[in-house]
Amino acid sequence: MTPPIKLLHAVVLAALLPVSALAQTTPAEPAAFAPVAAADTAFDAQLFVMRPVVVFADSPNDPNFIRQMELLARAYPDLEERDVILVTDTDPAADSEWRHKLRPRGFSLVIMDKDLRPVIRKPNPWTVREITAAIDKLPLRRQEMLERNPAGR
Repeated sequence: MTPPIKLLHAVVLAALLPVSALAQTTPAEPAAFAPVAAADTAFDAQLFVMRPVVVFADSPNDPNFIRQMELLARAYPDLEERDVILVTDTDPAADSEWRHKLRPRGFSLVIMDKDLRPVIRKPNPWTVREITAAIDKLPLRRQEMLERNPAGR
C-alpha cells in the first residue's frame, strides 16, 4: 500500500511545480497611485517624467488641505492617466526642496507641467475636474494626447 501513496505524492508534486514556477516569475503589479510626501521625492527627478501637482499646507490638520486631499482621492485614475505625481508638504519647518523652490504661503495648490514650470497656483482647494481641465490645456499634454490618438487632429 505504501508505494501507490508515494506515487500519488510524486504526481501531485509534479503537477504543482509549474504553477509555483509561474507564480514566482509573474511580475509584481505597479504601485497604486497615492500621494507622495515632499521629503520622499526629489524635485529634479520629475523633469519630463511626471507632472507634479503639489499640495502645501502649514499643518496636516488644515481644513483646506483635508478638503483638497478628499477631492483628489475621488479621481486618482484621472490624475494617473495624465502622468501626475501628487506631492504633499505639510511641514514648513522641514523646508523641503519643493517648498524652497515654489515658496508657498499657507495652503497652496500648485499645478506644474513636465518641464517643472509652475503653471497654476491656487489658494483654495480645486476639484479634480478643474485640475484635469487645466492640465489638458497645457501644450505638453496636448502633444501627448495627439501622439496617443493621431486621428484626433
